[in-house]
Amino acid sequence: MIKRDGSRPCLFVLDTNVLMHDPTSIFRFHEHDIYLPMAVLEELDKGKKGMSEVARNVRQVSRFLDGLMSGADQQEIDAGLPIVPFTENGGSQMIEADGRLFFQTAPLDLDLPESLPGSNPDNHILGTAQALQKIHQDRTVIIVSKDINLRIKAAVLGIPAEDYSNDQVLDDVSLLYTGQAELPDDFRTRHDKAVESWQETGRTFYRIRGPDVADWYPSQCLSLAGDDSFEAMVREKPSSTEAIIELAADFRSPRHHVWGITARNREQNFALNMLMDPELDFVTLLGAAGTGKTLLALAAGLSQVLDRNLYREIIMTRVTVPVGEDIGFLPGTEEEKMTPWMGALMDNLEVLTQPEGGQWGRAATNDLLRNRIRISSLNFMRGRTFLRKYIILDEAQNLTAKQMKTLITRAGSDTKIVCLGNISQIDTPYLTETTSGLTYVVDRFKDWVHGGHITLIRGERSRLADFTSERL
Repeated sequence: MIKRDGSRPCLFVLDTNVLMHDPTSIFRFHEHDIYLPMAVLEELDKGKKGMSEVARNVRQVSRFLDGLMSGADQQEIDAGLPIVPFTENGGSQMIEADGRLFFQTAPLDLDLPESLPGSNPDNHILGTAQALQKIHQDRTVIIVSKDINLRIKAAVLGIPAEDYSNDQVLDDVSLLYTGQAELPDDFRTRHDKAVESWQETGRTFYRIRGPDVADWYPSQCLSLAGDDSFEAMVREKPSSTEAIIELAADFRSPRHHVWGITARNREQNFALNMLMDPELDFVTLLGAAGTGKTLLALAAGLSQVLDRNLYREIIMTRVTVPVGEDIGFLPGTEEEKMTPWMGALMDNLEVLTQPEGGQWGRAATNDLLRNRIRISSLNFMRGRTFLRKYIILDEAQNLTAKQMKTLITRAGSDTKIVCLGNISQIDTPYLTETTSGLTYVVDRFKDWVHGGHITLIRGERSRLADFTSERL
C-alpha cells in the first residue's frame, strides 16, 4: 500500500477489474472520492452479457450506478454524486460511505509517452490519473486495480497505484487459523487440580478452567507437547475461561478404520474425527498435494452414506478453471462434462477399491460410482437445495467469497459440506491467498460450534512426491 498524506483527501481512480471482482467496491472507500473513467464504463458495457459470475457482477455494478444517478441532473453529476450508505448481507451490515462519485464528463489532456497509446483501456486509465493529478493538486490521485501489470506501468510513470485490498480476509496468510493448538509441557501440571473429567456413551470429556482457554475455538484440535498419545477437540466454551474438551477417537488402528483407510499422522486423525462427526455440518481441509484431503473426505463420505446411512448420496463438485477449452465444449450431460475434471475422484476410488478393502468393499464402491456418487458442476448450483447430502467441494481455493456463499447456502437439513483446497495453488485470476473464498470461510467459520477446520501438513503420497515438494 502507498503511504498517504493524512492531511490530503484521496481521489481513487477505479479500474474495471475491481468492479468486476467486487460490485460493492464503490461503497468501500469511506470518506474518499471515486472517479470512473469513460474507458471503465465502456469495458463494463462489453462485459455485461452472459451467465458467468463476472457478467453478473457487471450487471450489479450497473444497477448500483443507476441507483446513485437516479433523479440527478447534469449539474449534479458534474459536481459528484453522493455515495449513500449501502446495506449488505440481507440488511445485517451497513457500509458507511461519505465520499462522492465522479464520472469523466469532459475530455482530459492525456500526456502519455508515445509507447503508451491512449486507445488502450489500461493506458487511458493511466493518462486519466495523470491528468487528474494536475487538475487536483490538493489531492492524492491513486489508481486502484487488480491488474499487476497496470500497477507496474503506473509505478514506472510515477503514478500512485494500489491493489484492491478490501476483500482481503487477512493481512498475511501466515495468520490463517490452522485448526489446532499445541499445549505447553506444563499445561497438565498447571491444570491438574482444575480439571473435571467424566465419560458419556463411551466418550471421555474434560472440563478445563483458566485463562489458557480464552483463545480456543469450537472444534479446535488440541495436542500436548511431549505426549503423542493426547489428542482432544474443543466441544463447548461456556465462557471465555471455561472449555469442555473431548478425547479424539484414534483412527490409526486397522480395527478402527474408515472404509479401509487409517490415519497416518496426527492431522489426518483430527480430520477423520471431524469428517465422521455428524454434529459438524461444515468442515474445511487445507493442505498441499499428497496430504490426503480427497481420500479422507471420500472415505468418510462412503462410510456415512453406505454403512451408517446418515446421508443419501455423495455430491462431488469443483470449480472448472480451464487450461484449454472450456467445459461447455465437452460432449455429454452435466456429469459427463464434469468427468474430465474429476481425476482426483477416480484416483482415490481406485485406492478405496484395492484388495485390502475386501471383496464386498470393492463391489459396493464400484456400485456407488453408478448409484451413490453424483458429479455436479458449480454452474448449476444456484437455486438448488440439497437434503441429506454429503457434498465434497474440491479445489475450493479457486472460488471467490461470493461463490462460496452461493454454494454453502444451498445446504438443506442434514447436509454436510466438506471443502478441500490448497491456497498456494490458486488458478483463478485476481484471487490470492488472502482473498480466496476458502480463506474467507476458514476465518469466518472458526468460531461456529458446528464447523471444523484442520490444516494437513505432512504429505503421505510417496517418498518421491515428498522429496519433490521439498527440493523443487
